[in-house]
Amino acid sequence: MNTAHPSVSSAPDTPAPLPLAGLRVIDMATVIAAPFCATLLGEFGADVLKVEHPDGGDALRRFGTPSARGDTLTWLSEGRNKRSLTLDLRQKEGAEIFKGLVAQSDVVCENFRTGTLEKWGLGWAVLHEINPRLVMLRVTGYGQTGPYKDRPGFARVAHAVGGLAYLAGMPKSTPLTPGSTTLGDYMTGLYGCLGVMLALRHRDLTGEGQYVDAALYESVFRCTEELAPAYAMYGVVRERAGSSHNDFAVPHGHFSTRDGKWVAISCATDLLFARLAKAMGRPELATAETYGEQKTRLAHRHDVNEIVRDWCGALTREDVLERCYATDTPAGPLNNIADIFGDRQFHARRNLVAMDAPDTGEQVIVPAPVPRLSETPGSIRSLGPKLGEHSSEVLRELLGLDAAQIAALRAKNVI
Repeated sequence: MNTAHPSVSSAPDTPAPLPLAGLRVIDMATVIAAPFCATLLGEFGADVLKVEHPDGGDALRRFGTPSARGDTLTWLSEGRNKRSLTLDLRQKEGAEIFKGLVAQSDVVCENFRTGTLEKWGLGWAVLHEINPRLVMLRVTGYGQTGPYKDRPGFARVAHAVGGLAYLAGMPKSTPLTPGSTTLGDYMTGLYGCLGVMLALRHRDLTGEGQYVDAALYESVFRCTEELAPAYAMYGVVRERAGSSHNDFAVPHGHFSTRDGKWVAISCATDLLFARLAKAMGRPELATAETYGEQKTRLAHRHDVNEIVRDWCGALTREDVLERCYATDTPAGPLNNIADIFGDRQFHARRNLVAMDAPDTGEQVIVPAPVPRLSETPGSIRSLGPKLGEHSSEVLRELLGLDAAQIAALRAKNVI
């Protein structure tokens, strides 16, 4: 892969000091939302202990394209920088080991159904008593309270309940998936990570731990800009409007080109539309007598979009973009992943990182850590581990167990 993509970067041999070094995180969650929070913390130096059930581990190991090792590429990418410890929390010995780890940790990330950990004797009250400085991220579909708290929740359902899926698609057509089916998971992981960092800051100031209650649907709903105030004040229920309809600006959408590709064009101001008109070779479109003012373009959105659509349809994508870039008009290609691998911006900023897959020698290319810190950037030090790869190491290091004790735990399927 590096031969085909010479700008793909490799993980550094000696990573720079990271801002979360010394922070210990227990990731006892599954799939994406809460584990993604732990992944972000791990990219910036936290020691992340991935606690998994001995029988199969995290379901993410089975989601996506199979890897040569027997798990999946999704797991290799999203399980980065974690140490895997298998532990059956429903067994008394497993629960006691977990409590011992909690006593020496800063953060726990979980996404069990509401009340599950309490049934196992591992709820917030118990863990907080063991470690009063603990910060705990609790991710569920609907949160720890409310009439829906006991319902199962996944990102697709959160997109629906949070109001986003209703808006995706063409007018009066079947609502579409708003981007990836896991968008709500990643959004909640980001909000969860913010919550954890805020709680750690509070702990630094007061010595007090707390838990972060993150609901998938809330993360989605928080990103719906003026949807709520527009309805509350004026009774407006926004409907599906396709890719080229926007209540604030015209043109503002996706347009197909002669070669069967697509571009995005966004003219949020009159100045930007004037630049587009110049790019199109039709500066007269941006006069006060035509479409030079946003209110006029909004009133005649169909006509304006049709003009832009015809212009794009007569040119290749490359031609459209070259003309837009020449006039500083905001535009860009609708990239598929093959386009991204050939995009010089992605390579210049080293957004693609090549890692050697454990055990197989495969080279796996994954997205680089973000955000980009100027002095202490995140790093990928390892891909997703094998199930239980670090069980013995962690039990020796943190709990002082010897080989005989660890073997006994294995014999009883505790680990």
